[in-house]
Amino acid sequence: MKPSVLIIYTGGTIGMKTDAETGALVPFDFSGIYEEFPSLKRLQVDIDVMTLPPIDSSNVTPADWAEMACIIRDNYDRHDGFVVLHGTDTMSYSASALSFMLRGLAKPVIFTGSQIPIGVLRTDGRENLITAIEIAGAKRPDGRPEISEVALYFQNRLFRANRTTKRSAEELNAFRSYNYPPLAEVGVNITYNRSAAAPMPDEPFGVDTSLNDRVMVVKLFPGMREELLRRLLSMDDVEGIVLETFGAGNAPTHEWFISAVRDAVAAGRTILNVTQCGDGEVSMELYETGLALQRAGVLCGYDMTTEAAVTKMMYVLGATESRQERAELLRRSLRGEFTR
Repeated sequence: MKPSVLIIYTGGTIGMKTDAETGALVPFDFSGIYEEFPSLKRLQVDIDVMTLPPIDSSNVTPADWAEMACIIRDNYDRHDGFVVLHGTDTMSYSASALSFMLRGLAKPVIFTGSQIPIGVLRTDGRENLITAIEIAGAKRPDGRPEISEVALYFQNRLFRANRTTKRSAEELNAFRSYNYPPLAEVGVNITYNRSAAAPMPDEPFGVDTSLNDRVMVVKLFPGMREELLRRLLSMDDVEGIVLETFGAGNAPTHEWFISAVRDAVAAGRTILNVTQCGDGEVSMELYETGLALQRAGVLCGYDMTTEAAVTKMMYVLGATESRQERAELLRRSLRGEFTR
């Protein structure tokens, strides 16, 4: 029996083709995917398509993530895998969010897109789409799926979704996973890195859509004024703050800086420390500057990306009420989002 894959089109560059009469880019109708790409029939995969009203990925919201998650929930038993077509600009945010929202996931959910519209002759979208479908339907000899997590496929590499960040606006290998190896590499064959892939879950599948978006990212820079920092850390409707620090989690040790952070924590705000560097991790015990933040109540984000930190913060704030519960979940790797 052929595996069944559901394609969920949300928008993005991959969904555009050139109108033969006007030469303008117009939305591609994915319901005619076999006519457009007859080679897909050779994959031996049954493909269904669900098209959402296209959104520019710069406009994506937690409500859109909830809609995607609910579509997967409602179709979970009918399909062996899912491919989510999404704009590249915020794909790492959306894919990271779904990694937290889809609890007990035992099937592949593969995000992909393209840098060049799928209707352009030299598009990268065709290969990304075809390979993402093949991966979503791939099975091991014992019948288990090759991938049982939310992943992101782009330009010959499959990554854990919540380890990715978009690194280039122009290159075709637009995404990078600096701190975690690829789940698969694609050449003549698809080579899966099974030791890096998530194991099959030991809990039933479920969807959590209660995200709390009262989250803010504060990126430190030399010369940041005390008045600005205090205003940012004391905004009334902010409950969670992702603090992008220098290097291995370092920040100024000026008394006013530590005092502002300490006051924000005392006011009930949860602060998570991630590094501005793409490669490497926060180690708050390494230098006095990191220790000062730790003593002020800031939590360590280890080697999480900003995208994973933001979406995990939304997930944790939505799932808990007490400060202790929030700290406990943020310190724990829930979906392999950091190395510990």
